[in-house]
Amino acid sequence: MAKSKSRGLATASATLATLVAVGSLLGGCGSQQAKPMDDEFAGSGAESSSAPESGAGAAGEGTPTAVSRDGLPTAPADTGNYHDGTYALTGKYGHDGADSIDVDLDLSGGQVTRVQVQGHSDSPISRGHMERFAKAVPGVVQGRPLKDLKVDKVAGASWTSDAFNKALDLARLEASADRSS
Repeated sequence: MAKSKSRGLATASATLATLVAVGSLLGGCGSQQAKPMDDEFAGSGAESSSAPESGAGAAGEGTPTAVSRDGLPTAPADTGNYHDGTYALTGKYGHDGADSIDVDLDLSGGQVTRVQVQGHSDSPISRGHMERFAKAVPGVVQGRPLKDLKVDKVAGASWTSDAFNKALDLARLEASADRSS
């Protein structure tokens, strides 16, 4: 009896040691933050219209940024008084800004009169999100005031929407700048 109890204890110890080893190996895998997938493959393809808030990219995906493609000066702050014109911007996101969208925006009387989006990505999944976003976003933003305009996950494309919002932020600064000099 002592022999079988000893054998059972040895087996339990070996199993525990194996679990600890596997746990320590797997402990370094993955991100410390988890973000659930939110695309058609995860079962969520619902479209959203505009909303006042937008989240940041997931861990490891980089924070969305925007740059001007036309070199216009920017105001130090959004004045809310916007110059009519066309604004050419690029919103970037993904690992090292690998995914981007070109945003061409026309303003008149402080309202968005036209928006065109062209996506750039090496990933077929990202390109699909960008294409759906580009088709849906004009219906969400055209005819709306630029002031405080933000979109929330248009056509199920959350990261593309975040990059678009960064482009809108930059458009507000460019449109606010003094053009008299």
